[in-house]
Amino acid sequence: MTTASLLRAELRELGVEKGMTLLLHASLRSVGPVRGGGRAVLRALLDALGPEGTLVVPTFTEGNSLTSRAYLHMTRDLTRHQLLSYREHMEPFCAASTPSQGMGRLAEEVRVTPGAMRSTHPQASFAALGPGSARITSGHALDCLLGERSPLGRLYEEEAYVLLLGVGYETCSAFHLAEYRRPRPPRRRYDCRVLTDDGPRWRGYVDVDLDDSDFGVLGRDLEAAADAAIVRGRIGTADSRLFPLRWAVDAAGDWLAEHRTRSENRTRCGNLPAEADRA
Repeated sequence: MTTASLLRAELRELGVEKGMTLLLHASLRSVGPVRGGGRAVLRALLDALGPEGTLVVPTFTEGNSLTSRAYLHMTRDLTRHQLLSYREHMEPFCAASTPSQGMGRLAEEVRVTPGAMRSTHPQASFAALGPGSARITSGHALDCLLGERSPLGRLYEEEAYVLLLGVGYETCSAFHLAEYRRPRPPRRRYDCRVLTDDGPRWRGYVDVDLDDSDFGVLGRDLEAAADAAIVRGRIGTADSRLFPLRWAVDAAGDWLAEHRTRSENRTRCGNLPAEADRA
């Protein structure tokens, strides 16, 4: 069983430095048994960053949407009456109390730690600990889940780093910022339930149609060509990667420009009517 002090040493060896701003995606289970559990892992991270460092985690609430995979899964077999009742009783988002969904135990450890701050987006919030928390989490626009007016935009400005702790590139939220920077990215409507001063209310907005289906391939391609940009190592038993967020977003933008454009062109051609196909 490992300890917080051993994890801190491994984090330092990987490249986590004092004063760093760090966006963390983590699987606590992959770290293996740790004396003190999740709190000890969090303590190791904060110790490695020091008092001048800031730790940021995604605290997304995917189920708070009429179009999310979580919502569609939960409601797929409901009758119309049951569906209306389900919507009426959906828990509204409250930044102060709503747990994250599917983000892992370590993200929740950050969220509930005294002094943590959280952005107010009802679907794509982030929580942070450290001196940069207020600036990073403030002003998260409703119609900007993961773009320039979200914590990701500020993390880009801060020249933050990304730590994938026992998880793959599929979870790397920073890649979404590259989606926003594409010319005319596809957009769609989102609906979510929010707790207001007047009680629960539905809020609708239009934003980029996010797609993480190719992030695994994207990340592996970047890693193959990254030279020294991506540092790999083990934290406990977790295969981990550390890399600059700004580099990742810029490199992902180039990758998306090539690969998604090619894919979109194939889709358009494949969907042409027979008359056009013969023309």
